[in-house]
Amino acid sequence: MSWLELSVVVQKDSLSRVEAALEDLGALSVTLLDAEDVPILEPAAGETPVWPNVVVNALFEATVDRGGLFDALQLMVAWLTPERVSFRDVADADWTRAWMDQFKPMAFGRRTFIYPWNIEPPDQPDQVVIRLDPGLAFGTGTHATTALCLHWLDGLALSGRRVIDFGCGSGILAIAALKLGAAEAIGIDNDPQALLASHDNAERNGVLDHLHLYTP
Repeated sequence: MSWLELSVVVQKDSLSRVEAALEDLGALSVTLLDAEDVPILEPAAGETPVWPNVVVNALFEATVDRGGLFDALQLMVAWLTPERVSFRDVADADWTRAWMDQFKPMAFGRRTFIYPWNIEPPDQPDQVVIRLDPGLAFGTGTHATTALCLHWLDGLALSGRRVIDFGCGSGILAIAALKLGAAEAIGIDNDPQALLASHDNAERNGVLDHLHLYTP
């Protein structure tokens, strides 16, 4: 199955009107992207900032007529011209899995290695290998905070220690601690998908009996 994506660049002041028009025309989803690489830093509580110029992408059924869709949108947003709008076909995919093609083995510190579950690691006795499938949860080692924690854990004497991983995501840090010698780990997360991913990854790495998972 494929989809039709309509893209239009709008100024911030026109965004809500264009979003509403696309939704009224049957858009299955509407996403917003920065049109000019303008960073938005941490907003204050209650604020929902947007960029000065925004790329609005709307997804429609592939059978929708492009010309008819543009004409209907132009009736609702009079200033819209053909030059501002583009269309493309989007092939269907398992989007939660597609990124795994780019997930490669990574080293952290002297001995800790993260391997995607679908890549067989070499037989190296001095390596501590974590086989990982994050599923829909956060934590692969690619994010700077996770990488720093893995480097830190790699240098600790964890034998017999008890570790708490608050916001455990995929379970990557708790599992790494266990495989580096910790006796027990507690993983806590408010996302059921994270607890499921942590459970499956702990089982995959042979440490499930030593990992206890909880919601806050």
